[in-house]
Amino acid sequence: MIGFYILIGAIALASWLVSNTLKNKFKKYSKIQLRNGMSGAEIAEKMLADNGIFDVKVISTPGRLTDHYNPADKTVNLSESVYNQRNAAAAAVAAHECGHAVQHAKAYSYLTMRSQLVPIVSVTSKFSQWLVIGGLIMGAASGATGIGFYIAIAGLVFMGFATLFSFITLPVEYDASNRALAWLENKNMVSQEELAGATDALKWAARTYLVAALGSLASLLYWGLQILGGRD
Repeated sequence: MIGFYILIGAIALASWLVSNTLKNKFKKYSKIQLRNGMSGAEIAEKMLADNGIFDVKVISTPGRLTDHYNPADKTVNLSESVYNQRNAAAAAVAAHECGHAVQHAKAYSYLTMRSQLVPIVSVTSKFSQWLVIGGLIMGAASGATGIGFYIAIAGLVFMGFATLFSFITLPVEYDASNRALAWLENKNMVSQEELAGATDALKWAARTYLVAALGSLASLLYWGLQILGGRD
């Protein structure tokens, strides 16, 4: 038990450190203005066109760090700052989100799997912990094979979907960044200084997903031990 809390504490600390570092990196690279003078929106539109993608729209979305690609309506959604600004950070984010659009166009397997899991996880994540805790209260921890045990197992399976989703997200995010950086470099869209900034920013962004996946796995293992550990 104590070991688990230490692990969760370490993951929470790592999450805070990565998130804080990411914010500082984007603040730093937002000060590096692009020599080509293109905005994030213009970078995105060019990357889509260079990849033969003409049915995806680039739109501005309110908020900060709200950038995402929506495969349902085929839109690259860029936060207002990324959409309008003309710096290395904006270029990195815009190209990364277009990397997801390229994945979609090429039927990248991990993106397809993640998209298929979205409706499942959106439902199971709401009930998983309630089912586990409810099942334990009803006697699953004592090793009984009554209804409480099966309710807890159902919750554990639901948690498993969230953990699977987290780990499938990792190759999706890393691949999108690799596609973005390769395009930025091969098309001479950025200088070496700008490319270095974009690479560093996307590296730290990817680490947020890694920490989240590890946290999800730790939680799954903990509750699994609580449910199954007391059984013969």
